[in-house]
Amino acid sequence: MTILIQGSVRVQPAQRERAEAAALRMSTASEAEPGCERYRFAADLADPEIVWVFEEWADTESLEAHFASAHFAEFVDELGAWVDGEVSVTRYEIASSGPVF
Repeated sequence: MTILIQGSVRVQPAQRERAEAAALRMSTASEAEPGCERYRFAADLADPEIVWVFEEWADTESLEAHFASAHFAEFVDELGAWVDGEVSVTRYEIASSGPVF
């Protein structure tokens, strides 16, 4: 079963560069973890203060190991310095997938 994580956060405009640097460190470290298929951040085209995260994990064990990693703890600690409001994150468990068309 594949696990997808989708989330969004509003970034303080003055902290945009700091947030981008943290996101790049996080995605690089996370994609090196066993079971991480994809870990990407993206800017919202309609609202440049919103940053989206998209993660794809092979299984629950890999995701739980990610949550226990040092780089995850460091990223969470740093969030408060650049987040403006609530962080919204949703977990999806996917039994099957395929092309849309």
